[in-house]
Amino acid sequence: MPRFEVKQSSKLQLTSYSGLALIGQCCQAAQVEAVIDPKIPVSQGMRTSDIVKSVVGLLSLGKSDFEAIEPFREDRFFKESLGLTKVPGAVWLRQRLNAKAEAIRDLADELSLRLLERTEAPITPHKGYVCCDIDTFAMDNSGTKKEAVSRTYQGFDGYTPIAAYLGNEGWNTGLELRPGSRHSAFETHYFYERLFPRIERLVKPDQPVLLREDSGFDGAQLLFAKAAERDRQAALGRSLDFICKWNPRKQDKAAWVARAEDAGAFAETRPGKREALLSLDIERAWHKEKRSFRLVARVVERTIDKKGQHLLAPEVELEGWWTTLSCSAEEVIELYQHHGMHEQFHSELFGSAESFASLRTATAWRPAPFGLVKTDLDLERLPSGKFDTHDVILHLAAFAYNCLRLLGQIGLTGEIAPIRHPAKRRRIRTVLQEIRYRAAKFVAHARRLILDFGRGVAANVAVFVMLQNRLWAAASG
Repeated sequence: MPRFEVKQSSKLQLTSYSGLALIGQCCQAAQVEAVIDPKIPVSQGMRTSDIVKSVVGLLSLGKSDFEAIEPFREDRFFKESLGLTKVPGAVWLRQRLNAKAEAIRDLADELSLRLLERTEAPITPHKGYVCCDIDTFAMDNSGTKKEAVSRTYQGFDGYTPIAAYLGNEGWNTGLELRPGSRHSAFETHYFYERLFPRIERLVKPDQPVLLREDSGFDGAQLLFAKAAERDRQAALGRSLDFICKWNPRKQDKAAWVARAEDAGAFAETRPGKREALLSLDIERAWHKEKRSFRLVARVVERTIDKKGQHLLAPEVELEGWWTTLSCSAEEVIELYQHHGMHEQFHSELFGSAESFASLRTATAWRPAPFGLVKTDLDLERLPSGKFDTHDVILHLAAFAYNCLRLLGQIGLTGEIAPIRHPAKRRRIRTVLQEIRYRAAKFVAHARRLILDFGRGVAANVAVFVMLQNRLWAAASG
């Protein structure tokens, strides 16, 4: 084994994250300066857009601590890539975010919308529907005294944000922080009010939209809010439907078995197990208004378990789905089952404890690889003590996530992508490995900025050039 001579050059400038240049061009395509600076002007000092781009740059590199900015203050490549007039320090970054959190938060979502609109990002449907998956998830911030940290449904202290993902690609169209003890359905109708106009901007009028939610959102107020939005969209010539998992609170299972018997809906799927699918119209009331909603219910009765053991008493399983779809009950269930794909999007942003629990279950409680549990963007434990600051960081993280997702969809799924197995979507970690953390020599000479990738990486260079041209065209359009 040879012994290598270690040498440090005083002139050669290398970077291990050349893909940051593409994040800067995503910021340019999203018109960060035009969106942020006119609304949050400063009389002196650093522009607010520089603060925003610095945070987005850090988050795209998987760094969420304020102190992580310090090594980049003397890094010219970081400054030039993001188009910064000056790189802020950790203290200045924290203070400005604390002071302008509410104003930046209100504008951050516009950045994602402009990025997806101006780059003509693909939004592909599933079985004819552009699906929007809405869910809450737990972020572990235990052992801290941060504002609004409280007990989550997962049994640890932290936060319970709500998120919405659009299309098979999983574009983040809504990400808001919530206290850990907040129920999924609490004030979610306000989240709808902010979400629906974004969907309307991004989805073509002739494409039907399907909202999908789990049983945490089963409430009369939310059903009425979605139905009202469906009526509004229909008046505009657009189509919006929803599937919401039913929460069978205190339901009499024996009565449901009798109901299925009377309807003659039971069918034996194996000895000792039979299933029934029911499609019912149920009247729900909210305040003085009443509406009829379709409920697809599935009743499963087992007298013999899967191992052949006879049970002393029948075991009854009851589940259902509220929906506005007119298709068959089997199709409704199949469309809802695809809703589980959004859990991957959560893990790419945060890798919460519930993802770890599900991964351990899937692997028969064997120790899971740390890389799969560790979040791709390293964002589960938030860096500040203030709730509003954490909220604006999440909004900017959604923009950084969409930037990385865009680079992966455009650059790593086409014909010129580096050799990998075929896929319709690349996870964020793959984007970081193939694009973000690609080493290059950085040269600033004769008013030109040059990235020299060296030899042996022709496929990666072709992807980089193609992405840069696409983003440059979007920024110039």
